[in-house]
Amino acid sequence: MNTHLIQVINQHKETIKVSMTLKEESKRFTTLLFNAFYDCDTNAEEALKDLEALFMSIRNMACPQIKNMPCKHWDDFKANIPDLYASLQKDAEAIYNNDPASQSIEEIYIAYPGFFAISIYRMARVFYKLNLPLIPRLMTEHAHCVTGIDIHPGANIGESFFIDHGTGVVIGETTEIHNNVKVYQGVTLGALTVKKDQQNLKRHPTIEHNVTIYANATILGGHTVIGSHSIIGGNTWLTESVPENSIVTHKHQVEIYAKAKK
Repeated sequence: MNTHLIQVINQHKETIKVSMTLKEESKRFTTLLFNAFYDCDTNAEEALKDLEALFMSIRNMACPQIKNMPCKHWDDFKANIPDLYASLQKDAEAIYNNDPASQSIEEIYIAYPGFFAISIYRMARVFYKLNLPLIPRLMTEHAHCVTGIDIHPGANIGESFFIDHGTGVVIGETTEIHNNVKVYQGVTLGALTVKKDQQNLKRHPTIEHNVTIYANATILGGHTVIGSHSIIGGNTWLTESVPENSIVTHKHQVEIYAKAKK
């Protein structure tokens, strides 16, 4: 019986070809990459050497058909580091300037899940644009596991992005977010319908400049555009566009269903 069970397991493994080592090493790569950027106790020169070796290892696992072949992705990523720093600095400043609870930029870097999730998204986004398979998703999924914030590396997010609290935020693959957007916990920027034949279509909304989206709002659909300078209130559900300078609120209704006892 054990022999048969092992045969069944091995046959299944041969079919799906999943490497959990790739997942774990991608986590290690992602953590070291963040620390190389921000941790004062991590030697940047040594970290970059370790990151290159680790990247080649996970690249070979993610792309077995080109294992041990030359790879330009890492050099391309390094070329993007100055721009990444500049972009992430704007994100950190947006959080600091908009959150009255923040005491310092250093606190943003070390204690804010929104900043961690945005950082990993922006790093993964570089690899995504270089057409590197799987690894960008593993990077953002690690951030998702750590923070509860799920940002697909395919999303296109502008400058000075602010996620406050963050738990439960979902930002889908074809979402477009312009500059100076603020998002609170539980916000979903998702697809109106989920069908495999829509894979190459824009399925997620567009959020224009200077929009604030409060907690637990849900905005769905590839044709849905939230106009600039709009405020989307908590618990709202939107599947249609709204013009710029709009305020959208969820209407609460209170009914007294029984008279008070005397």
